Amino acid sequence: MELSVLDFQQARIKQVLFKSRLRSVLYGVREPDPSLFSLADNPLGVWLQTVVKPKYGTSLPYQRLEQELQRMLRTGQSLVQQYQRGQLEESRAGLEQLDDHAARIETLLQELEQLA
Repeated sequence: MELSVLDFQQARIKQVLFKSRLRSVLYGVREPDPSLFSLADNPLGVWLQTVVKPKYGTSLPYQRLEQELQRMLRTGQSLVQQYQRGQLEESRAGLEQLDDHAARIETLLQELEQLA
């Protein structure tokens, strides 16, 4: 199955959705859900595992993308732990780290898109 432009647009939306869900936890709108930080349950992680990995799993962009997503999930989990310890401002300030991960993920998605 060939990956289309739409597939990559949906991947980008999945990343924005994660950031939005995390932000709503850090601002007290929703309760933290441990599955939010699981690669196996993350919508972008699921897409990588089920759609991208079978065809591009050995490529460097894929491997780097999966690693960066895992780092982003760990960062998000760390921010929630700060929030739960009462470090509200620190956890919210840490959202900038997520933007850095998101920028790297975007670059890697573009590299992967060139392979598709």
